Amino acid sequence: MAVVAVRGVHKAISYAFCPSLVKFLPTTIGEFLRTSAEKHGQKPACISAYQDTVKTFEEIHRESRLLAAGFLATGLKPGDRIGIWGPNSYEWYLTMMAASAAGLVLVNVNPAYQASELEFCINKVGVKALVSAEQYKSQDYYSMVARIAPELEECLPGEIKAEKIPSLKSLMMISDKELPGTFRLKHLMDVGEEPKYQTHLDECADRVQFNDPCNIQFTSGTTGKPKAATLSHFNIVNNAYFVGRRIGYDQRPPVICLPVPLYHCFGCVMGALAGLIHGGTVVLPSPGFDPQAALQAVHSHRCNSIYGTPTMFVDMLHVNDFDSYDLKCLETGAMAGSPCPEPLVRQVIEEMHMKRFSIFFGMTETSPCSFQTFPEDSVEVRSTTVGKPTDHVECLVVDDNEEVVNQGDTGEIWIRGYCNFLGYWGDEEKTKEILTPAGWLKTGDLGILDDKGYLRVVGRKKDLIIRGGENIYPKEIEEFLHTHPDIAEVQVVGVPDPRMGEELCAWVRLKDKRTVLPEEIHAYCRGKISHFKIPKYILIKDKFPMTVTGKVQKYAIKSMTISELGLQQ
Repeated sequence: MAVVAVRGVHKAISYAFCPSLVKFLPTTIGEFLRTSAEKHGQKPACISAYQDTVKTFEEIHRESRLLAAGFLATGLKPGDRIGIWGPNSYEWYLTMMAASAAGLVLVNVNPAYQASELEFCINKVGVKALVSAEQYKSQDYYSMVARIAPELEECLPGEIKAEKIPSLKSLMMISDKELPGTFRLKHLMDVGEEPKYQTHLDECADRVQFNDPCNIQFTSGTTGKPKAATLSHFNIVNNAYFVGRRIGYDQRPPVICLPVPLYHCFGCVMGALAGLIHGGTVVLPSPGFDPQAALQAVHSHRCNSIYGTPTMFVDMLHVNDFDSYDLKCLETGAMAGSPCPEPLVRQVIEEMHMKRFSIFFGMTETSPCSFQTFPEDSVEVRSTTVGKPTDHVECLVVDDNEEVVNQGDTGEIWIRGYCNFLGYWGDEEKTKEILTPAGWLKTGDLGILDDKGYLRVVGRKKDLIIRGGENIYPKEIEEFLHTHPDIAEVQVVGVPDPRMGEELCAWVRLKDKRTVLPEEIHAYCRGKISHFKIPKYILIKDKFPMTVTGKVQKYAIKSMTISELGLQQ
């Protein structure tokens, strides 16, 4: 921790830095996959338990080259954006590796997104090709694409010309069906075997630099529309590397049970990529989170690490036949997404045998991890802090005037280091709002640094809601609900929930003489916005609490809702 003179008295300021003698990895994901294949050969790298699929490092390297060459054969070029839309699967993992090998920028699309949300993502970053699952739960992905691109059914594969999404040229399906206007992923891999496309792949791969963009993830924003956070190979390769080192993967290669979504940084960087870089095995238990499938994967594949949000761990611990699973192989893991209460920390250590698990803190814009606890940290530390900065990362805590506060005081958390993202795609103004000229990233979170450099997160500067690890901004939900013909005004707040951490509550004021039931509003939401964005509670109100200047008092709405619904804080 730094010390600075203030008015003649030496006071410790809220600054922390984790210097490291461990060098950065100046490499691309594709290059690392090649060297990993040479080093680890026939060792399993990815197991998709529900697909009964086991792939070695060599197989993934070979198949990713075939798919990468197939992508380029459709006319894609390094730097083009290729989307991936679907639940966890081996094909998702393979697409990530293949896109990086070809120098493409992978755009992660939430599998819960509806057609309008997909349309926004495609247009925001100019997605040229989309790899899509056939379906997931109630989602029929092909039909949803056809809804925004009705021209699809009359187009040849690779020649989509859609008025609403003009950038999209190719739809590539993870399917055995011959769907109109689409390529099949298997067909692209067959094409990629041709020597001319393999040669072209090598030429393209040679031009890819480690500081090139390789991944775009959409983050919620106060404007109501997601922002496209752009990350480089250097960002995420090194984040996966240093996160893995602190958790101990460099000492013992992990077998990671990964029930968290791959479309999120938690899954694709801290899980899949960390496993690859440290010579470990990643186990995908199910397409979406299923607590029983996660426990079964640990039991069957002898995983020594498992990832999840606090909500996921709560669900796993409450599986009816929990005691029937042998979890003694577990040693460590990762918990992130929302605060972890002390009773849960103790349960995870005692009942799941994860004595060395880590708490993580960060955001997509920091690739994602910027703080992490150590395996030897106490229960108290892991339940009250998010650890210290990760290797090579600095932290400041500042007040509303952007001046550094004294140690122990509350302020906004700022981060600086290799992990800071390249910026928001196509949005220089929003990028400047979050990145200072000196390279500090404003997280919007409030925290306190102690004298040892541990950070306690105490709140959020803006009104972000975290529901079961999903980041949701009320503004987006409010704007959508305003499209209902009978709603005059709406305010959305987060309220406490014992399982999800927070749930959404919407206060709704109807237009004069209109009558709408809460269940009718729920029905209006279904199929139009993601399921996790639909408010659990909808309260019809005649008026909202206001300040004397006419501003809505959201804190009062939250307090009144907690009281009215009898919720426990």
